[in-house]
Amino acid sequence: MDPLAHTLAGATLAETRLKDLTPFSAPALILGSNAPDIDAITMFMDRDLSLWFRRGWTHGLLAMVVLPIALTLLLLLVDRVIARLRRRQPVARAGPLLGLSTLAVVLHPLLDWLNIYGVRLLMPFDGRWFYGDALFIVDPWLWLLLGTSVVVAHSASRVGASAWVALGAATTLLITSFDGAALFVRLLWCVGLVAIIWLRLDGRLQGRIPRLANIALIATALYILTMVTTSRLASRQVAAWMAERNSVPMQIMAGPAPGNPFRRDIVVADAERYHFLEVNWLAAESIRFAHPSIDRGPEGPVTQAALAAPQVRGLNSWKRLPAYRVQPTADGYRVSISDVRFARRVGSGLGAAVVELDRDLHVVSR
Repeated sequence: MDPLAHTLAGATLAETRLKDLTPFSAPALILGSNAPDIDAITMFMDRDLSLWFRRGWTHGLLAMVVLPIALTLLLLLVDRVIARLRRRQPVARAGPLLGLSTLAVVLHPLLDWLNIYGVRLLMPFDGRWFYGDALFIVDPWLWLLLGTSVVVAHSASRVGASAWVALGAATTLLITSFDGAALFVRLLWCVGLVAIIWLRLDGRLQGRIPRLANIALIATALYILTMVTTSRLASRQVAAWMAERNSVPMQIMAGPAPGNPFRRDIVVADAERYHFLEVNWLAAESIRFAHPSIDRGPEGPVTQAALAAPQVRGLNSWKRLPAYRVQPTADGYRVSISDVRFARRVGSGLGAAVVELDRDLHVVSR
């Protein structure tokens, strides 16, 4: 999920009275909810390195132990520094901080599991990817549900209110610009924002923030459970639909649509091609082909040689629904690699790469 969703998840947990367990509880929950994304620094170093490292080591089992300890030690150090500057005794307690940090850090990869990008939960012991295929990576309903109690609790000052207004405007611009977002998605988003503003101005919930936060977390859990269940339902419906047309799917991915819980973008892999469908439970024709199918491409010695190239190590480990195109050249082969989760054309999209090989299938350096 996006950083805003992770941050709001930690902040909402803090508003359930968890922030009262010990000083620095709220920072432990908010920073812990974002800590695994420390691997995002690789995005500024190299694209393939990012694919190899992202959602791996810092999102796996070992990180779920190491990161909470590191965060707890950092917060205890900050507490000691502040105590010395203010000439008082440190007040933070290590036990509650470690428990809250662990809760927040573990929650992060579980949320990341919900989208089609996936997460390697067992790293560094096992590099398998796990996919929830339930939520779009930017989900407006998560923002609204998790943001309600946080906005109501932290918008009393002019600075706080101004910051929330600016964030609301920015997120509204993003939601309304979603490619293919239905009109009702835009309208419901605006209604949700108005509801939060009304709750804030009404004032009667100011003394009931923990209850509001608990309700928000329960509603979020129910929403996630519904989205996971309906994605599985969409996969079963598409499998039956394809079987009626004498097609045997080898793999089905039911990807969520931006902001629309009633629609799924489907990729079906058979032995030779990828087929792109749409499931829309609000449409008269609930299942239909959305884009022309494409060849999966050859997976012979040439393709395997290309995948062994050092410059696509990350892409090779990250790929889920790969498509290949092999083009003979004067000196060998040009192999285009892409993942159809993020592209409908071979050689394009997130992570796409081209590898040049000579006639002996050795990588040609450029």
